[in-house]
Amino acid sequence: MLIKVKAFPGVSKTKIEKKDQDFLEVYVREKPIQGRANQAIISVLAKYFNCSESEIKLVKGFQERNKIFLIKKHDN
Repeated sequence: MLIKVKAFPGVSKTKIEKKDQDFLEVYVREKPIQGRANQAIISVLAKYFNCSESEIKLVKGFQERNKIFLIKKHDN
């Protein structure tokens, strides 16, 4: 499934706010330096969707606030 994310890097508290069925606002402490914020977002999404980080791929918006992630969650 594809998930649209609006990223808020460099904030004091990590959290996710669901805005729509496929749109989330993700707040992470890491700053957008050398992909650290993107990796932090992947970690937060993995916990949110109860899957591994390897099942989440950033497909659009590597250096932008608006991003699209592909979640390849395997149901057991």
